[in-house]
Amino acid sequence: MAKPVSIEVWNPNGKYRVVSTKPMPGTRWINLLIEQDCRVEICTQKKTILSVEDIIALIGDKCDGVIGQLTEDWGETLFAALSRAGGKAFSNMAVGYNNVDVNAANKYGIAVGNTPGVLTETTAELAASLSLAAARRIVEADEFMRAGLYDGWLPNLFVGNLLKGQTVGVIGAGRIGSAYARMMVEGFKMNLIYYDLYQATRLEKFVTAYGQFLKANGEQPVTWKRASSMDEVLREADVISLHPVLDKTTYHLINKERLATMKKEAILVNCSRGPVIDEVALVEHLKQNPMFRVGLDVFEVTELGFSSFKHISTQDRATSCPKLTREWPIYDNSCCIRMSLT
Repeated sequence: MAKPVSIEVWNPNGKYRVVSTKPMPGTRWINLLIEQDCRVEICTQKKTILSVEDIIALIGDKCDGVIGQLTEDWGETLFAALSRAGGKAFSNMAVGYNNVDVNAANKYGIAVGNTPGVLTETTAELAASLSLAAARRIVEADEFMRAGLYDGWLPNLFVGNLLKGQTVGVIGAGRIGSAYARMMVEGFKMNLIYYDLYQATRLEKFVTAYGQFLKANGEQPVTWKRASSMDEVLREADVISLHPVLDKTTYHLINKERLATMKKEAILVNCSRGPVIDEVALVEHLKQNPMFRVGLDVFEVTELGFSSFKHISTQDRATSCPKLTREWPIYDNSCCIRMSLT
């Protein structure tokens, strides 16, 4: 039996009851709902991830719609509960919806919304930041300085990887993957190899045009290549960034066998979903390959983060930050807000 949940109520006399399982930034989204005569109830429970039982208690006997989070398991049980309460809509505050059983939603006649495109550039910037931090060993060096261990320059102290002229590999060249690729190609003059089921024509044209610009100015032009397989990207790239959706085909996409095909000094970045990487295999690979580095903002078990990495000595070569560092004030952009609410 779930404990009673604490809530904050806006527009208590509203005709429609809409529940948000977490407080969200700003108040514009609340005002938009109030304009539509909604009573808005926001769960203020100090718990990172609500259980299914918690959410059922939050839905109660009457609920017209719910705004939920990607960390919640929106399957048969929750959609059945929402349907019993008269619910007609569920909005997932995320680009992806791997946590949502769309078939179950359809079964109960509940419309599902998500927020595609809202965090394209910010997530791409975060992936680029993790790539740079891993390549230049920024986290290690910062910890070294803060610990008071620096007593003078040494030729081999925290020597990192040069990105210019190297190859960046992108697995999943959709909105975020393509934005990341453009940043790395234009920002660091890296060559591109990518794998996607669909041809990224706009990305290819961008790299071609930038390569021509560099050549016209007497510099080495950048190049692009569409790989015939994901394994080709893993073999050839110096920096690999993962941007696939998470489903049955991409669960543990990066496993022991595929890690073994990568360059010994490669950098692996994941800003997609944690279970895309087999973390047990990743830790073992880090232990056996001292030059290999990773940048992560997602983990198999989100609330554990690096604590799920049992071998502590690997962490100095693993750069991380919580997913929330992708966020930007979307509540300042009404177009983005309306996408998530409609």
